[in-house]
Amino acid sequence: MSLYLDNAATTPVRPEVVEAMAPYLTRWFGNPSSHHEVGEAAASALEDARARVAAILGMRAGDIVFTSGGTESNNTAIKGLVLGALPRGRRHLVTTAIEHESVLASADYLARLHGIEVTYAPVDETGTLSPDSLAAALRDDTALVSVGYANNEIGTVQDAAALAAVTQERGVPLHLDAVQAAGWLPLAGLGADALTIAGHKIGAPKGTGILAVRGRLPLEPLLHGGGQERGRRSGTPDVAGAVAIATALSLAEAERSAEAERAAGFRDAFIGGVLAAVPGARLTGHPDRRLPATASFVFPGVNGETVLLELERRGIVSSSGSACAAGSEEASHVLLALGIDPDVARTAVRFTFPHHMTQNLDAVAIAVAEAVTAVGSRG
Repeated sequence: MSLYLDNAATTPVRPEVVEAMAPYLTRWFGNPSSHHEVGEAAASALEDARARVAAILGMRAGDIVFTSGGTESNNTAIKGLVLGALPRGRRHLVTTAIEHESVLASADYLARLHGIEVTYAPVDETGTLSPDSLAAALRDDTALVSVGYANNEIGTVQDAAALAAVTQERGVPLHLDAVQAAGWLPLAGLGADALTIAGHKIGAPKGTGILAVRGRLPLEPLLHGGGQERGRRSGTPDVAGAVAIATALSLAEAERSAEAERAAGFRDAFIGGVLAAVPGARLTGHPDRRLPATASFVFPGVNGETVLLELERRGIVSSSGSACAAGSEEASHVLLALGIDPDVARTAVRFTFPHHMTQNLDAVAIAVAEAVTAVGSRG
C-alpha cells in the first residue's frame, strides 16, 4: 500500500470507534426522541456523547450540537450567530482571506443576501493574524469574528488566546474553526465562544461533526423542524455518529500531547530534508507555529499537480492543499493571501502525517527531490 500523507484531507476510521458506534446501528438503533426502551437507550448514549465532548472542550453539555461535519458546523456558526445578532443592530463580520471555503462562502452568502459587511483582516506572509490587526478590524457593530485555529493548507497555528482577549475586550463573539486543530492542539481554555470539529479528521466516519456554541448566544438555526439539539439543529440525531465522534475525540485528546511531540519531530526532520534536497524549495506557513503533522512547500518552476502524480508513482500519497478545492486550476487563495505569486502558488504540495506514525521520512524527502527533478526535466 502507498504511504498515505494526506491526513489533513481525511483519516481512516479507528477500530475503537467502529466498535463503540456499532450497537447504535444495530441493537440500540432507536430514535432518541422515542419513549420506549430502544429510544431511551439511544437518547442516553447521545447525551453521554454530548457530555464527553463538552468536558474535553471545557464547555457545558447544552453547548454541544452534533452536525454532519465541519462544513455544516462552520455554516451554522457563522450564519447562525451573525443572523442571531441582527436584532441588536450588528451587521458586520470579521474573518481572514485564508479561511476554509466553508467560512468564506458563508461570509459571501451573508453579504449577498443579508447585506452584512465583511472585513477580511490581513495576515502576514506566514499566515498569522496579529491581535493588533484583529483589533483594527473590529467595529461597534461587529457581530462575529471567525478565524481558523490552524490553517488547513499551510498549517499555521493562530494564537487563539491572544485573539480571544481582543474580542472579549470589545464584547464580540469569537468562532474558531478547529477542524484541523483537533487531535493536535489544546481545545479547552481558548476563550472562544464557538468552535467547530469534523469527525473524519480524527478517526471518526465522514458525515460527523461538532458545533460547540455557548448557550447565551442567540443562534439562528439553518435547519428547522422538530426542534432537536435544543432547537439549534432539527432532524433526527445520528446517535451512532455522535458516539463515534465523541469516542474519536476522547482517544485523540488522551494521546494528543505525546503524538504532537512525536509528529513535530518527524515534521521538522522532513522539512529540513526537503529544503536541503530540493534547490529553490520554500516552506509555506509559519516556520514554528504550525501544526505538528503538517509540512507544506512550493517548488518554483514545476507544476504541483504533476509532482503529486510523480510522487504517487513512487508510492507516496499527498496533496496540493485543500481537498475541498481539489481539481481546481486556480492558485490557492491561501497562498495568494500570503503574497505568493500565482505561478509559484500552483507549485504547492502539502504533506500531512497520521497519528501513531513510526516510519522515518528521510526516504520520503529523497523521493520528493527525485519527483521534483523528474518533473522539472520534462519541462
